[in-house]
Amino acid sequence: MSDRKRILVIDDEPTALDLLRRILEMNGYEVMTAVNGQKGVELFKQHSCDLVITDMVMPIKDGLQTILDLRAAAPGLPVIAISGGGTISKERYLAVAGYLDNVVTIAKPFAIEEITEAVKTLLHDSGREKSDVA
Repeated sequence: MSDRKRILVIDDEPTALDLLRRILEMNGYEVMTAVNGQKGVELFKQHSCDLVITDMVMPIKDGLQTILDLRAAAPGLPVIAISGGGTISKERYLAVAGYLDNVVTIAKPFAIEEITEAVKTLLHDSGREKSDVA
């Protein structure tokens, strides 16, 4: 299945990481996961991906630095930035990421449809909904 799109999900919350993995796999995507930005960047350098979904508030390397590091390796990489907030509101974290090209921002908690639609849009993958979702 070499035509399957590969998505890297980076989030320090195990529940969010598992939920996103399940949603994406159910929609026919190959999924890799990382528990922080540093591990995500390392994994991306070993196995390139078609799209990255990253949390913005994480220990070790935050989402913004993660996006910048990923973009240094792959300038056109599409990214979905997600956040539930932290020391500042989630809207402010997401606003910063939203200034970058080819980045879609989604606040936590999110609806499954928000994630799947953003993925399809960024991957130009309109045919997946009918063929891969039961």
